[in-house]
Amino acid sequence: MRLSGKIAIVTGGSRGIGFATVKRFVEEGATVVLCASRQETADKAVAQLKELIPEAKVEGIAPDLSDMDALQEAFAAVVEKYGRLDILVNNAGVAEMTPFENYTDEIFDKVMDLNLKALFHGSKVASDIMVKQGSGVILNTSSMVSKYAQPSGIAYPTSKFAVNGFTLSLARELAPKGIRVNAVAPGITETDMMKSVPKEMIEPLIAQVPLGRLGQPEDIANAYVFLASEEASYISGVVLSVDGLARS
Repeated sequence: MRLSGKIAIVTGGSRGIGFATVKRFVEEGATVVLCASRQETADKAVAQLKELIPEAKVEGIAPDLSDMDALQEAFAAVVEKYGRLDILVNNAGVAEMTPFENYTDEIFDKVMDLNLKALFHGSKVASDIMVKQGSGVILNTSSMVSKYAQPSGIAYPTSKFAVNGFTLSLARELAPKGIRVNAVAPGITETDMMKSVPKEMIEPLIAQVPLGRLGQPEDIANAYVFLASEEASYISGVVLSVDGLARS
């Protein structure tokens, strides 16, 4: 029970890596508030978790991640109810594969707003709480494309490069205040998002992975459990690759 008694918020927690992370956190003893884009989606995810783990301490909310005031209100409600906030996982994100010749401001802004600006909002609100506590952990979802890029869809790798820089810089700033900041960069992981990518683009990538298989959401969730736990108490400012040993 590496997270026993911890209070965690996980954005993008209703499916894929986020859902797996919520499940593993609950299994490790944490109380988790998962965020989804809609309340009905959050409620459905909570119901699924309760079926799997009847004793799970989990609830769902749907704050607008693009609205700093909405996040402040939502996070303050968590602190009022549970007394503190120990862990934030900034996992919400969107990927897309539009060729550059067809790119528009709207496409670029949509990706950057959710993958980067929402991460800034969550981190700002959570860090204000954690600084007062003198402790906390902020974890960000990056991607293997932050290191290797991708052949189409320029905003996604751009946003994840930025997530890495944000993580490393914030870690330096907040470490003296007792807050650890790290990121996980998943490789090719079998999520709903990945299933939308054309098969002809996925197969060459899998061929580069020595372990020879797609990652599973649980593989990434286990990395988050470690980084959120006291086992990682001397680790901050790390972008941890979980990519089946693929390297450029």
